Amino acid sequence: MLVAAPGASEWAVAQNATTDTTTEGRAPVTKAPAKTPPKKSTDKPAAPAVSELSTVTVTGTRIRGGTTPSPVITIGSEQIQQEGFADLGEVIRSVPQNFSGGQNPGIAAGATGGGQGNQNITGGSGLNLRGLGQDASLTLLNGRRMSYGGFTQMVDISAIPVEAVDRIEIVADGASAIYGSDAVGGVGNVILRRDFDGVTVGARYGSATDGGLTTREYTATGGTTWSTGGLIATWKQSDNDPIYASQRGYAKNMYAPSTLYQAGELRSGLLSAHQALGDIGEFRLDTFRTEREIATDLAYATNYEHNAPKTVTSLIAPSLDLFLPGDWTASIGGTWGRENTDVHYAVVTPTTGMSRLSRTGYRNRSRAYEIGAEGPLFSLAGGDARLAVGAGYRSNAFLYRNLISGYTQVDGEVGSRFGYAELNLPLIGPEQGVFGVQRLALTGAFRAEHYDSFGGVTTPKLGLIYSPNADFTVKTSWGKSFKVPTLLQQYLTRDAYLFPAAALGGTGYARGATVLYLTGGNPDLHPERARTRSASLAFHPEALDGLEAELTWFDVGYTDRVVQPLVPAQALSNPAFASFIRVAPSAAELAELLRTFRFTNATGAAYDPAKVVAIAPNLFMNTSRQRAKGLDASGSYRFDLAAGRLTVRGSTSWLHSTQQLSSAQPAYDLAGTLFYPARLNSRIGAVWQQGGFTASLFGNHKSGVTDTARGRKGASFTTFDATLRYDTGARKDAWSDLALELSMQNALDRAPPLYAVTSRTYAPFDSTNYSAIGRYLSLSVSEHW
Repeated sequence: MLVAAPGASEWAVAQNATTDTTTEGRAPVTKAPAKTPPKKSTDKPAAPAVSELSTVTVTGTRIRGGTTPSPVITIGSEQIQQEGFADLGEVIRSVPQNFSGGQNPGIAAGATGGGQGNQNITGGSGLNLRGLGQDASLTLLNGRRMSYGGFTQMVDISAIPVEAVDRIEIVADGASAIYGSDAVGGVGNVILRRDFDGVTVGARYGSATDGGLTTREYTATGGTTWSTGGLIATWKQSDNDPIYASQRGYAKNMYAPSTLYQAGELRSGLLSAHQALGDIGEFRLDTFRTEREIATDLAYATNYEHNAPKTVTSLIAPSLDLFLPGDWTASIGGTWGRENTDVHYAVVTPTTGMSRLSRTGYRNRSRAYEIGAEGPLFSLAGGDARLAVGAGYRSNAFLYRNLISGYTQVDGEVGSRFGYAELNLPLIGPEQGVFGVQRLALTGAFRAEHYDSFGGVTTPKLGLIYSPNADFTVKTSWGKSFKVPTLLQQYLTRDAYLFPAAALGGTGYARGATVLYLTGGNPDLHPERARTRSASLAFHPEALDGLEAELTWFDVGYTDRVVQPLVPAQALSNPAFASFIRVAPSAAELAELLRTFRFTNATGAAYDPAKVVAIAPNLFMNTSRQRAKGLDASGSYRFDLAAGRLTVRGSTSWLHSTQQLSSAQPAYDLAGTLFYPARLNSRIGAVWQQGGFTASLFGNHKSGVTDTARGRKGASFTTFDATLRYDTGARKDAWSDLALELSMQNALDRAPPLYAVTSRTYAPFDSTNYSAIGRYLSLSVSEHW
């Protein structure tokens, strides 16, 4: 399933060769091309060799042919196929280092107990490494940023058609020194195929055996290669029925009609092309468009809310690599992305048939321009010292508006200029024959950015890679990362509410005492900052060529996190909030606030500034800190079994994370509690292959989470997934290149662990960690020409 490996890069694969990317910690190995067998008279003429770039770059470094000091998780297209994943959202939800909370399909009502980000806004899927938030994990397409989605600064990785994907590489370590904002938990880079030749059409049908989620999917993929380039194009259309609470015995007490999983329709297309320009360089273009419509229902005693968002995501990313003398390469690129979400919202009263309707629009826009260069500086004992440098500009805009009234909640934009440099120093290599040091390399990166809203921020990263022999590699890294506040956090409409002092927990005040409660955006926010550390030991014995194993320790200290710090009902009574409260404000101070805030009097009496005893600001503020640390273990072993080959692989992650809302409050656990990541996550299984037949079985385990309100820990959740696949291969009849696949998720139909709820409106399970789908069966067929 998950094996730490240094996959090939977003730039290219080796020219006229194949690149061995099976073992993290080893330098990429360039193999000689396999000899071509003698041509038979009935064979088709061989296609001309494709001219491609001559070196590889691993995600997590801009040095071509370099190695990142952070572990890299590589999931290739073959793995995706073997394990029966239908989209990249399913892929990342299988990664133990990733949390399925945030913005994902299947997030049910009530999950906002873990934060406002735990909502199914667009129906997309966002990377959420270490559970630090989908706004703290960076998602790239061929090394380029995509547009944010919804209001949470999430990037929908499932908008990328999986049929065009060569692999996804994930670095679960701070990477802001390489890529800039958001890469606190890490970065995921989706790398598209460059070598697709022919046309493949396919269909998939699936359904949950307990009812609901009947899915119909149709795909077409076409591509070709020529001596100097190639292209791939994909088209996909799918739709699925919802899962209603009434279809699950443990949720039948919920008010009807409530959905546990969205109904949806998806239409998606992608085009990726590359063209060599002789010995001058290579041009590349990636572009896609995805349209998604979903529908969810949330029921109360007498009515229900019907949400029907429609989201359109698009991206265009051209780039040009120029080959310079001395093995240097210059790169010029740009990206333009946008995401539009229109939410049709209705409150329906079944007894009268009446409904109240509203429409909300979210508009995200992004653009970026970058120029860079990479190449050797001088020779060292272990190889060439290489440098990557670059500069560019990036901007993001966000609009949040009621599409009926025209009222705008947020209309903001932020731009930044940046420059970076990265250095790789291979001090010792195998050729030197140094006892106890087969390889020693130092890496360093530095990035400076200047934002037009808050000014400058700099982030360094240092790393060491050491191999005492061919069997072990030790890597360690230290760095700083950052995340820019979301545009909603900065520019959300600012409201001032006048409440009786007692409503905010005030006691002992004179009769008629009031408090001015402030909420909304804060344009004075500054970046969230993190210090990240990691160390890993990789074991790749030469004596057992098929064995790979890695153990990683990580530690993230995350400060200045943006939160709304007050619990309104305790604002005046809880001593922990005293530092935020402004006591006895002057009339002039109140007047200045009311000049810039939208005012609402909720006291039932006339506003009198003399009776305002305090200001309780609950704006977004840089006050919180988080700590996330733990261990990852992964491994893979391939060996021959009977007439086939068996691969056993898996990954486990143990996480301890805490949060402290302000310096006056104690830290409390996040990991292992309701609507936050489980402490232990793992996926372990095996794949057996013989000829065109493949069978896989994987077990998934999540430890139980604690309902802190009641002090009760729920049960753990263990499920099994199985996939059978048969590919006829190339033949000379109508059955040539026909593939059949039967996939089963949660084979034992395990129901999610439950917790007690106080309202029949909310789902009685933690939908951020456990799924309501139950056993799901799907059958797919595809034909390649």
